[in-house]
Amino acid sequence: VQLQASGGGWVQAGDSLRLACAASGRTSSYDAVGWFRQAPGKEREFVAAISWSGGTTYYSDSVKGRFTISRDNAKNTVYLQMNSLKPEDTAVYYCAARYPNTGSFFRSSAYIYWGQGTQVTVSS
Repeated sequence: VQLQASGGGWVQAGDSLRLACAASGRTSSYDAVGWFRQAPGKEREFVAAISWSGGTTYYSDSVKGRFTISRDNAKNTVYLQMNSLKPEDTAVYYCAARYPNTGSFFRSSAYIYWGQGTQVTVSS
């Protein structure tokens, strides 16, 4: 499975961005895709995840109500719609895919395939 993240950019606080994660390869082998982010000097943190079959979604408290994760199975693409962006959302955003039954959706260790990351910068 190969993942390609895109859609990052530079925006002002309050603006919106939509990230996309396009998957290729044996996409039928994984059961969920997640988004994580890492700001300079900080650890990588969970942002959101979506199960591939049922579409169940998971969000961190810091983005709940502002970000929406969705999927397009026909295009093998997962989106992260980010609204009301804040300067603290500035980070490199990574998408990742996991196999079934590999642990919590919230833990990066449960994901085996990772995209290259896309930079999101939010200015105040």
